[in-house]
Amino acid sequence: MIRSRILALLVGATGAFAVLQPSHAYAQWWSRAPVDFEECADVAEKAPGKQERTSALAECNAKFAGRRKPGGGYTYYDFMQNRTFDIAGPNPTPEEQKHIDEQYGLYLEKLRRNSIAAAFAAKQQQVQQVPPVSLRSESERVPLPTRRPKAANCVKNSFSCEWPKLSESLNELKKKLFTSSSSKAKRG
Repeated sequence: MIRSRILALLVGATGAFAVLQPSHAYAQWWSRAPVDFEECADVAEKAPGKQERTSALAECNAKFAGRRKPGGGYTYYDFMQNRTFDIAGPNPTPEEQKHIDEQYGLYLEKLRRNSIAAAFAAKQQQVQQVPPVSLRSESERVPLPTRRPKAANCVKNSFSCEWPKLSESLNELKKKLFTSSSSKAKRG
């Protein structure tokens, strides 16, 4: 009698468990899950509302990185490098992911070299466009001494013609004044 009660209790609990389960959960055990993005997207398109379709498509995008190629196989688009890679399945294997990462490192190195070369070329072009700098500006040039104007070319009472005569007279006066005072100092 105890056994029959335990058996009845187990059957009742199992029945209650089956009844309390959500209706969509029991149907999933026989449905096949999508194997790639395209199958998942086809299922997502059949969702009843626009928000449900969008959500289901986002889940497909998160589950599957690769896209089916028309001739067979899969391709993976790496937006960081703006290029695609052929992969074996709907998601890259660890080896394929390692190869993609290595290619990204090479891509970054190439970008770095190109930016350095472009900066160097811009600097060279900038240097070529700058005119050579002179140490003196046009207004700072020192005039070269001119020859003494000839008497035939001089205009009377002009400073340029009279200055050399005046300069010679001053030089003679200096000689007389300083020569005579130094000779008096020697005598005394």
